[in-house]
Amino acid sequence: MPILQTSNLTKLFGNRLIALNGVNLTVEEGSVFGLLGPNGAGKTTLMKLLLGLQTPTAGKVEMFGQRMSPNAAHLRQRIGYLPTNPKFPPTMTPITYLDLVGQLFGMGSEERKPRLASLIRAVDLLPAASRPIKSFSTGMTTRLGIAASLMNDPGFLIWDEPTAGLDPAGRKYTLDLLSELGKTKTIMVSSHILSDIDRVCDHVGILHDGKLIFCGSVRALKETIGRNSVEIELDGAESLLDAFCLRLGSLTEIVGFERKGAYLEVRFAVTERIAAPLGRLLLLAAEMGVEILSISSTRGQTEDAFIHLLEADQAHGFSRAYGALPPTTHGLERPVPGGTPRPE
Repeated sequence: MPILQTSNLTKLFGNRLIALNGVNLTVEEGSVFGLLGPNGAGKTTLMKLLLGLQTPTAGKVEMFGQRMSPNAAHLRQRIGYLPTNPKFPPTMTPITYLDLVGQLFGMGSEERKPRLASLIRAVDLLPAASRPIKSFSTGMTTRLGIAASLMNDPGFLIWDEPTAGLDPAGRKYTLDLLSELGKTKTIMVSSHILSDIDRVCDHVGILHDGKLIFCGSVRALKETIGRNSVEIELDGAESLLDAFCLRLGSLTEIVGFERKGAYLEVRFAVTERIAAPLGRLLLLAAEMGVEILSISSTRGQTEDAFIHLLEADQAHGFSRAYGALPPTTHGLERPVPGGTPRPE
């Protein structure tokens, strides 16, 4: 069941800036959806439209099966929102701020107090629970924002660049929390850090210059570059490793490989699951006496797919825009591609 659907969502600012252009996307219940794009692609504008904080120039947003608008407070009550670099009243404390958030959601004291206490503990702010927020670091402020976004026990979380400005420890904490929340909640998270999206999301949409140029599973994103690869670290005599590489040609599921010293990148057919052919590769290595030191997914595969799609969009921008134009209502008509935009 879709939690979120947008139709031809478009936003212009003062006839000067086209922030979003005909965005059609669907977020299914139970998924962790990553909104990916370079800075200035329109991610924050899209999220504000999804929340009804801005009015679209054209198109519509449906949340929980109902039309979202600035007046749809009943829908926003079911959403938890974390903005980029959240700002809070500097003299308030986590306790007083979360208590205020709970009151704004109409929560009674019997429900509100235990909820804020458990959230402060969950985001590891218990030692700072009575400290003024103005004394908080960026990581502590983000953790408070996370707690505030969960105060109403929302059915849908929208987090905008949650790892922005965090140190490695804070970033790991946030990503681990996203992975845990994804087991029970539907989440949309935006980022320009590809590795974050790759780690926590099962579906992804890519925005470029306000246009949604890809929407699908993370696996489908990687398949856009025709790669299904692993990197293997080998150990053995040079002649043995050369012979092993020659024998790889007997495995029909392997479409190519490249060896650099002790490291071997093996590419499998994208239509195949790699478990079976990888198992045969390991058996071959054992048979020939080649030691396998490590196996890992190919680094940079998501990045390669992302860059590939951006380059394709830039190269075919005019044809994409022309193909997305609605049919004319003045006689001559031409077909319009339907459904979610897909990469060429």
